[in-house]
Amino acid sequence: MITSPAPAAPHWVQLALSVLGILGGSTGLAAIATVVVQRGKFKADAADTLTEAALTLVQPLQTRITQLEGEALNARSELNVLREQVNQLQFLVRVLNRTLDRWRAAIRAPDATLRKVRATVAETDRSTEDR
Repeated sequence: MITSPAPAAPHWVQLALSVLGILGGSTGLAAIATVVVQRGKFKADAADTLTEAALTLVQPLQTRITQLEGEALNARSELNVLREQVNQLQFLVRVLNRTLDRWRAAIRAPDATLRKVRATVAETDRSTEDR
């Protein structure tokens, strides 16, 4: 097999091709390096955007939760007041039931007289004035 020598190109052409290859390669590497560096920036920008969007959504919810907590606190306070009032009313109903039972007993007693019934009622009036 006979091989023919490669045609010799002028030296300046070989040098120009080498320089273009190096510049093209470095440009390519620079482009790749830029993309890699920018990729981190893109991730950071995306994270910032997502964080801002999340805060935008969460802030109204936090405001509403604060309002609801205040309303719940007020409702609990009112509930405690109402419970106390109910307790007082239950006590009063028990007292009035006992009074009514005494009056009924005085009226239904076999030896009931108008004077005895009046005395029982008057006794109840005196005991309520003492309170």
